[in-house]
Amino acid sequence: MGQHVSRTDFEWVYTEEPHASRRKLILAIHEIAHNLAFGHARPLHNKLFGFFANLPIGLPITISFKKYHLEHHRYQGDDQKDTDIPTYIEAKLFCTTFGKFIWVILQPFFYSFRPLVVYPKPPTFLEFVNLVIQLAFDALVVYFLGGRMLGYLLLGSVMAMGLHPVAGHFISEHYMFKKGYETYSYYGPLNWITFNVGYHNEHHDFPAVPGSRLPEVKRIAPEFYDNLPQHHSWTAVLYDFVMDPDVGPYARIRRKAKGLSS
Repeated sequence: MGQHVSRTDFEWVYTEEPHASRRKLILAIHEIAHNLAFGHARPLHNKLFGFFANLPIGLPITISFKKYHLEHHRYQGDDQKDTDIPTYIEAKLFCTTFGKFIWVILQPFFYSFRPLVVYPKPPTFLEFVNLVIQLAFDALVVYFLGGRMLGYLLLGSVMAMGLHPVAGHFISEHYMFKKGYETYSYYGPLNWITFNVGYHNEHHDFPAVPGSRLPEVKRIAPEFYDNLPQHHSWTAVLYDFVMDPDVGPYARIRRKAKGLSS
C-alpha cells in the first residue's frame, strides 16, 4: 500500500489505435492542403489548422505536403513533377515479392524523401515556421512526458504509412492493377475514418469538394464511376501488390514533362 509507481513502470502494449488515428490525422492534413477545413476564402485559417493537426505526428509535414501534393493533382503521371510516382531505382530494386514487402514497410521514407531527390524545391518561410512549431511541441512532449512518448508518436506515424490496412489507400489509388486505368476508388467502410479518401476518382475530378461530399458526387453521377475498376479491400490491395508479379512500384502510368515549367 502506498508504494510509489513511476510512469516507467508501466508496460507498453501493442494496439492498432495509434496507427489508425495517426493515419486519420495525416489524411486530415490532406484535406487541409486542399483548403477544405475552412474553405478556399480562408487560406490562413487552413494553414494554422494544419500546424495544429501536424503536432501529434511528430514531424513537420503539413506545408511541404501541400507544396508537392497539389502538383500531383495538376501534373498526375508527370515523371518529374508528380513525386507520388516511385523512381526508376525503386522499381528496379523492389520488384520481387520480398522486395515489394520491404518497399511497403519503408514507404513512409520513400514518400517523404523522394521529392527531395526527384523534384527538389527551396524551403519556404512557412516550412520553417512549421519546423519551429513542431520542434517546440516535441520538446514539450519530451520534457513533460519523456522521450518514450515522443518515440511512441513518431513510431505510430511511421507504421501508419507502411504495412497497415489503412495505408493500403496509398497503393490502391494509382497503381495499375488493371491495364490502362490510372486511378481507382474504394467504397468500403474504412472511408469512415479516412475522410472518404477512397473516393479517389471523384477526388481527382473535383479536388475542391470536401471528402464528406464525395459520396454525393458518386451518387449524382453514377454513369461516370460505377463502371470503372474499383477496389473492395485495402488489405487485399496490399496482399495483391506484394504477391502479384505483374504489379509493383513500376506499375504506374508515366508521362514526359510537357508545357511551361511552373
